[in-house]
Amino acid sequence: MGTVTSPKQDRSRATRQKLLQAAVSCLAEYGWSGSTVAVVAERAGVSRGAAQHHFPTREDLFTAAVEHMAEERSTALRELVGGEGVRTTHDIVSAIVGLYTGPLFRAALQLWVAASNEPSLAPTVIALEARIGRESHRMAVELLGADESRPGVRETVQGFLDMARGLGLANLLTDDSTRRNGIVAHWSHLIEDALSAP
Repeated sequence: MGTVTSPKQDRSRATRQKLLQAAVSCLAEYGWSGSTVAVVAERAGVSRGAAQHHFPTREDLFTAAVEHMAEERSTALRELVGGEGVRTTHDIVSAIVGLYTGPLFRAALQLWVAASNEPSLAPTVIALEARIGRESHRMAVELLGADESRPGVRETVQGFLDMARGLGLANLLTDDSTRRNGIVAHWSHLIEDALSAP
């Protein structure tokens, strides 16, 4: 039997969810300096007091928001892993690269820059990014069916993730989709060759 929640708990959970989603979109749109608790609360349609009830500090709010979106990203990857039908290497590479060109990556990048200048924020962001990095690597290995006991396979997967992050950076200032599509196709062949080599 599942846990029964009260209407008050449901409202509280919904408010928290709105705040997390608003925080990510504000961080991606306005950067760290323009994303105050007040701005996020307004975007979420809740009072500043309600925002501070859920997240006592600005750092709490933004690290929770990026963590929340990272969990959503992991869920999407898990659905891709467990989905019906055969997925090509190109589909997998394209899906993973897509994660680095969306609002989550923009928000995470703003948080990294803020953490490099805010000593109180750095330990939390470093730990969060390490966990997200491990999860992304594990999911890529699973999706690609990579055997990391073979020499060079782990490095190939990690190189691919680093390349995907680089494509996300290139996409920040201009739409880089045409060049990105060519690189995704090329990397798909490289990965297939590396994973199937004897």
